[in-house]
Amino acid sequence: MSTVAESEAQHPLPPYKSMENDVLEQRIEAVRQQLGDRLLILGHHYQQDEVIAHCDLRGDSYQLSQMAASSSACEKIVFCGVHFMAETADILANRPDRVEARDGRRIPVVLPDMAAGCSMADMAAINQVEAAWEDMGEIIDTEQVIPVTYINSAASLKAFCGRHGGIVCTSSNAQAVLQWAFERGQRVFFFPDQHLGRNTALKMGIDVEAMPVWDPYAMELGGNSEAALENSRVILWKGHCSVHQMFRPEHVQQFREKHAGIKILVHPECPREVNDLADVSGSTGKIIQTVKESPAGTKWAIGTELHLVNRLKQEHPEQEIHFLSPVLCMCATMYRIDLAHLCWSLENLRDGHPVNVIGVDDETSKWSLVALERMLAVR
Repeated sequence: MSTVAESEAQHPLPPYKSMENDVLEQRIEAVRQQLGDRLLILGHHYQQDEVIAHCDLRGDSYQLSQMAASSSACEKIVFCGVHFMAETADILANRPDRVEARDGRRIPVVLPDMAAGCSMADMAAINQVEAAWEDMGEIIDTEQVIPVTYINSAASLKAFCGRHGGIVCTSSNAQAVLQWAFERGQRVFFFPDQHLGRNTALKMGIDVEAMPVWDPYAMELGGNSEAALENSRVILWKGHCSVHQMFRPEHVQQFREKHAGIKILVHPECPREVNDLADVSGSTGKIIQTVKESPAGTKWAIGTELHLVNRLKQEHPEQEIHFLSPVLCMCATMYRIDLAHLCWSLENLRDGHPVNVIGVDDETSKWSLVALERMLAVR
């Protein structure tokens, strides 16, 4: 389990909330100048532009954690993202060999706002997953079930996979990870995002009928029959991303009707009905790269988080880029981190009394690392 260390409060004091943005920006930059390369501010792609502007590194959650952990100069990390991302950064930056090389010194990982969580990650609690594992074990041999957790999950779930011969995946390597799992077991137990699991397995030729969905709130067997579990190849958890869930097939149809030659680019966390209609489906990194490599005049309707789509629109004025929905929807938990939270957390960190430090206990870190290292070994 992760804990919050040395945190006397979770939200900035009123003076920060009442400051103008230009004042906050000046104070943030002052801390960055004072701490130099001893500080790394990490910014996930979904963060607000005004926050991203002050980040040293920008990327997806695992990529950012890896980059921060590999820095020899870094002594402090502020992660502008959500809770599970800060957990992963703590696990990687403070792995035993790294701490030993620093003579026992740990790198504090700060999450500017503790309310910045992830609705998808919250849809799979460790006690629910453990209960499901026990229940399905009454019907099928769990020795032949390989648990796979999406990187967008709590450290406790990564540790569960580590202990049970399982592995972690990202949206970019999910297919390779599922192939790894099938080489070691008859079935995969995939959580917490059902859409990524289903879309990936379909690409591998697995029939949707062999992918029952486990509902942790159903009375028996996750809402499945014994036959459904016995005939399964991939058991999907009933979880989803609240942002990507909102994209619908009719949105795709509307854009194709109104914009001749437009291409549809979506994240594989979108429902199957949307994913199957897309011209390109891929991770956040693939979405960015696809737009970057496309010629001027290309038209896109992109199904992913609003801030990222708007940033791509600003960075590529030579292309026509639209948000794939008539309803503007952003990742509300990512949006919680603003300049006030960033300034507050940075100044406390500089002054020697850090707030909102995310620390994962040693046992959870140990088994999470096992699952993460299995993922790194997959090619």
